[in-house]
Amino acid sequence: MADRLSARDVIALVSAEFTEIAYPRTEFKPDGPLSWQGYDESRVRAAARTGEEESVVCGTAAIGDTSAVLIAFEFGFLGGSLGERTGDRLEAAYSHAREHRLPVVSLVATGGSRMQEGMLALTQLQRVARQSALTREAGLAQIAVLRDPTTGGGWATLGAGADVTLALPGAQVGFAGSRVRPPDADPAAYTAEAQLAAGAVDAVVRPEELRQRLALWLGLLTRPSAEAAPPPPALGTLDLPATGWDAVQRARSAQRPRAAAYLDAYFTRRVTISGDRCGGTDDGMLCGFGLAEDGRPLAYAAQCGTATRPAGYRTAARLIRLAGRLGIPVLTLVDTPGAANDAAAERQGAGAAIADLFAAVATARTPVTTLVIGEGGSGGALALAAPGNTWAAPDSYFSVIAPELAAAILKRPADQVRPTADQLHVRPQDLLGLGLIRGIAEDPKG
Repeated sequence: MADRLSARDVIALVSAEFTEIAYPRTEFKPDGPLSWQGYDESRVRAAARTGEEESVVCGTAAIGDTSAVLIAFEFGFLGGSLGERTGDRLEAAYSHAREHRLPVVSLVATGGSRMQEGMLALTQLQRVARQSALTREAGLAQIAVLRDPTTGGGWATLGAGADVTLALPGAQVGFAGSRVRPPDADPAAYTAEAQLAAGAVDAVVRPEELRQRLALWLGLLTRPSAEAAPPPPALGTLDLPATGWDAVQRARSAQRPRAAAYLDAYFTRRVTISGDRCGGTDDGMLCGFGLAEDGRPLAYAAQCGTATRPAGYRTAARLIRLAGRLGIPVLTLVDTPGAANDAAAERQGAGAAIADLFAAVATARTPVTTLVIGEGGSGGALALAAPGNTWAAPDSYFSVIAPELAAAILKRPADQVRPTADQLHVRPQDLLGLGLIRGIAEDPKG
């Protein structure tokens, strides 16, 4: 069941220390800027019912070991709607965050823009979007928590526009509120869980876990570092393959350690981001942030051995750009037979998604370190690899094309696949000799 906590209650849920900031004061003529009859009375009733003077409460709070600007919506005040005074408060909160170099956490519960203020209310979305963009340019993290309901412009700015978007179970989330949707619309599509499945939300978090989860996220997103991530040690076979075909067979082995094993060994704690924000997810690409053994936060994007789908490439690009804005180094793990090449992948923009990831890696603002842990299949793998800082595990290979496909293109018989693998120089030691990788991962025991 989604929560309907008040603004003060949800603030208390995530922090025991909260100090409200000073707000500017916008004076209205009677019944507001449009002289909407009864508007003043509605506001008076809302204030009496909630104890608040507006639909948002803003201040600073300690969440775990991190100080943050906290924005909490009061849905009981005119449905948490945004008006001109709401915009004043939100602008003041974002300005305070930039002035004091603090991340922003928004606890959103809103029905949209306030009709009694007409277009003046709607244009507050532009105001909020600008403040969010300025805060992003300043390198400060923004986390949104979607409560029930989060609809309209609040979802399309504070919610969907955050760097990391969490949601409470069962919360109504969607641009269209329940009273303005088509009569045949499926209500299940407008939920936190549906938005997670569609790649618009990173995680659904239970209320009792929210404080701990926010503390972890803030700790990971607010500690920049200029030092590149060290490559993980090898977890599988340590001896090098004798032939190219041996390298291919080892990389394809079901017993070889996969991305999850490498991430679990490398990080003491980690969290995930999910989705490409374009309607897609890919379980074969794990992305998120974690604490390395030396205590440094790092970002990671890891292929899981499957053909990577367009949503996976877009999610990885999103991760790398976010890490760059926040000054966090990136670790990537390459393991894919190649990019998904079915008709659905083409319709989902496979080429554009791969191009976007190539661009994100090429222009990364923070160091990117890559380890090839399995199959390195063509451009679908290369897009995730760091130029000049790629390493390879002993049980991996990297190739311009799979040996079987190369033999087929060259019109060679099936018995020529193995020698073709040798000709392609796909082994880790071959890649090192060609200067394509910096080194081969070593035994974790030294």
